[in-house]
Amino acid sequence: MSIMNELRRGAFIDMIKTGKRLTDRDFYEYRDIEVKKGVLATADGSALARIGDTQVLASVKFTVGEPYPDRPDEGVFITNAELVAFANPSYEPGPPNEDAIELARVVDRGIRSSEIIDLKSFYLEEGKVLMMFIDLWILDDQGNLSDTSALAAMGALLNTKLPKYEDGELVREGDLENLKLSNIVTEHTFGKVADKTFIDPMLDEEIAAEGKITFGVMDDKIVTVQKSGWQSFTKDEVFSLMDIAFKKHSELKSILTK
Repeated sequence: MSIMNELRRGAFIDMIKTGKRLTDRDFYEYRDIEVKKGVLATADGSALARIGDTQVLASVKFTVGEPYPDRPDEGVFITNAELVAFANPSYEPGPPNEDAIELARVVDRGIRSSEIIDLKSFYLEEGKVLMMFIDLWILDDQGNLSDTSALAAMGALLNTKLPKYEDGELVREGDLENLKLSNIVTEHTFGKVADKTFIDPMLDEEIAAEGKITFGVMDDKIVTVQKSGWQSFTKDEVFSLMDIAFKKHSELKSILTK
């Protein structure tokens, strides 16, 4: 970390310790949130999600492939993330780095663990299943990529049309069915500095954060938990943040279902 960034980090930490955020937001208030569905005509489903100035584009695409040997009657889905070079000065062109791989795993785990998609419905015939790819493009990184990417992915899934399987090919014309989802999953990330916790850390707050925790939520269930950073969270803090995550889930779910 450069000397300038270290100085900035120290200033951010001091501010948060005094009970102030870098904006006028409450410690448990999201930035403005927006989800636009159906933004890519060539995808089977798509959405653009924005939390504050952080923007993520998600697309869903189906192909025909082979099932995993241990699950011959189930389809496959894979989540990928790309940190577009112009989204952040630290991003560089090239194959996905560790941050992109970890981000894709966090989003994938929330969808997979919640079992909102019936992968058995992707079965086509012996040795052939639908393979679903969720691709995430980070267009502007101003903090909290996990929640924004999860919103984009969920918005794209809600927008997805299932192609028909005819004569060994996928057909994307005519009256297509919507992808069936049993529920909606959202993710909620909290940062921590000293004894202060806060939701939806913007980029400078992520620099200051000594620890982060992300909850994947489906109605009244926690489906995933992801912890990073050296700072620990007490048992009481975890339960308190879970309660806040449940409340915020209702807010984000209402935005997704508009």
